[in-house]
Amino acid sequence: MTKVISISDDAYERLQRMKHKGDSFTKVILKVTEKEQRRPLTDFFGALGEESADAIEKAIQEGRKKHLELHLKRPQNVA
Repeated sequence: MTKVISISDDAYERLQRMKHKGDSFTKVILKVTEKEQRRPLTDFFGALGEESADAIEKAIQEGRKKHLELHLKRPQNVA
């Protein structure tokens, strides 16, 4: 299905410059919007309050401790 959209001349020229030979405008738009969906983790720095971050860190540390305890309880295969 296709849709008709209106864009400014400036927007059209920018898309035109991004196109490679054989690309459609749809392909260019999808490529640009895909990059927007994959934001770097640094974009989220400071998103949690200090209390929430501390609670998550504590839960991770407890999980690691529990994993280590279970690992040490496993029988060791000695050849």
